[in-house]
Amino acid sequence: MFGIVLSALFSALGFLLRSVLVKFAAFFALFFVTTEFIQLVIPMLPGAASLTSAFAAQTPGVWFFLDIFKVSFGISACLSAYVTRFIIRRIPVIG
Repeated sequence: MFGIVLSALFSALGFLLRSVLVKFAAFFALFFVTTEFIQLVIPMLPGAASLTSAFAAQTPGVWFFLDIFKVSFGISACLSAYVTRFIIRRIPVIG
């Protein structure tokens, strides 16, 4: 009986070490590298002043339609999607 319990214990421990612990370490490493990469890249990006000045140069008639179609939200959503796609493609395991 002791052999069966010991075998079950080793089997469960082997499963934890082979799959759960290794996957946790791999995904934590990917998460850590990605977050640290973002903190290094953010200071290199141009500031929001250029986008603000581009919107400020529009006439009130154009600004009216830009507000109706929520262009400012669309530009920021597309920009964040492009940045996310760039980051995901730079991770060798995923992209």
